[in-house]
Amino acid sequence: MNKLTHFDTSGHAHMVNVSNKPNTHRIAIASGKITMLPETFNMVNAGTHKKGDVLGIARIAGIQASKKTSDLIPFCHPLALTHVSLSFESNPNESSIYCQVRAETTGPTGVEMEALTAVQVALLTIYDMYKAIDRGMVMGEIKLLEKSGGKSGEWKAGEPS
Repeated sequence: MNKLTHFDTSGHAHMVNVSNKPNTHRIAIASGKITMLPETFNMVNAGTHKKGDVLGIARIAGIQASKKTSDLIPFCHPLALTHVSLSFESNPNESSIYCQVRAETTGPTGVEMEALTAVQVALLTIYDMYKAIDRGMVMGEIKLLEKSGGKSGEWKAGEPS
C-alpha cells in the first residue's frame, strides 16, 4: 500500500509540497448517478421544471464546483484547470441520471478531486431542484474511472493501483 502523503513523519496532517514535482498534463474522469421516482425522471428528461433546464444548470454547477474544490477539501491545491466537461445520460430502466466529468490541467498535481467534486455537486443540484417532489432520490456510485499524468502515470478503475 502507498504511503499516506497528507501526514508528515510525526503523524500531523499537512498540505503536500508539490513545488519540486514536474508539470505534466493530467486528466481525471469520474462518474456517479442519481436515482429517482419514474415521475421525477420523466420531468427531468422532459425539461418541464419551472426552474428551467435542470441538467444545464447542474452542468454549470458541476463545472463551478470543480474550480472551487480547494476551497472545500482542506489539503487540495488550487489548480489552474485547463478543461472541464460534464455529460449526463438518462437510464429509463432505472429512473436514473448518470453523470460523467472529465477534468484536465497541466501542473504538479492531479485533478481527481476536482472531477469527483464536480460529479457530486452536479447530482446535488439535480436533487436540490427536485427535492420538493421527490425527497427519496439517491445519489451513489461516485467514483474515479481513470486518471493519467504525473509520476504514477495511468490508472483505470478495476486495475491495480
